[in-house]
Amino acid sequence: MSTAIALRRPRERRRAQRATMTEVAAAAAVSPSTVSLYLRRPAAVSPQLGRRIQHVIDRTGYVPNLVAGGLAAARTRVVGVIVPSMLNAFFAGTIETLEAALGTSGHQLLLGNSHYSEAREEALVRAFLAWSPAAMVLTGVKHTRATARLLLNADIPVVEMWELAEAPLDVVVGFSHHDVGRAMARHLYARGCRSVAFVGARLQEDRRAFARGSGYAAVVREAGRHEPVAIDIPEPAQAAVGARALAAALAAHPGIDGVCCSNDSIALGALAECRRRGIAVPHELAVIGFGDLDFASQSIPPLTTVRPPRERIGRVCAELLAVRLAGGEPPQRVHDLGFELVVRESA
Repeated sequence: MSTAIALRRPRERRRAQRATMTEVAAAAAVSPSTVSLYLRRPAAVSPQLGRRIQHVIDRTGYVPNLVAGGLAAARTRVVGVIVPSMLNAFFAGTIETLEAALGTSGHQLLLGNSHYSEAREEALVRAFLAWSPAAMVLTGVKHTRATARLLLNADIPVVEMWELAEAPLDVVVGFSHHDVGRAMARHLYARGCRSVAFVGARLQEDRRAFARGSGYAAVVREAGRHEPVAIDIPEPAQAAVGARALAAALAAHPGIDGVCCSNDSIALGALAECRRRGIAVPHELAVIGFGDLDFASQSIPPLTTVRPPRERIGRVCAELLAVRLAGGEPPQRVHDLGFELVVRESA
């Protein structure tokens, strides 16, 4: 189910001149040495001057070049990569593949963890750009306005991954999480389930898990059998949280006979909770996950799940970066790699 969305218009990148320290100093009515001092030792500058300088920095999107004077090249051979979690195994395959592919051209990854926070992502982007990276790779397509402005002004290749967008900052590689949620719910209905719930963790922070939940809800409403049932535990997605989420769903809706889990860790906890309660899977309750993590095929029973193209995302990101770093233009901006429903014994 892999497709490629053709370009609807030529790639438009805003080639803006990056603000310089001299320009920041002039706008703040101070000397460049004062700006430099503020950047190196903020406490050495009076609070009033500091606020004035910071206001200009925020307004202009100025990023200090920490390698200026230290390297002859305008760009390093570093590629900044930001993921939402170091604990989430989903991204490990992507990062490992991306690192191996870029390593053949002498590039190194600089890895950051946003903790599912757009503000944290913005801070990481500012920090990474200060080291003049060759390119940036971000997870997801929703960013603060300041993040988007910084990346556009930097005029470097930018790849957004693990999601899709009609108008990416530069290029995007991923798949539709909404369609994943639809596929999960449809599969459970096709297997004979009558009342299906969605259980997850941190859905308000994890936009991709939230999108899977919205896809589930759309299918439930289309089926017209019952209202969507969604349980969200505001904690990291771990097996223990999955067990609690299923317990909450069963308490509130005892009649459910199918459950879509936001990821495989949540599903693993749901399977454990079923064993504790003596619920037969899939005869009394069908369970489906997302991720196809290493344990999915070995769980009891083996877990039906959705397999995202983890490694392929890394390979395509690397291929697109190679084209862009060589001064070329990718044939398209949006790359939909699709996903695979892996049917096992749990549903």
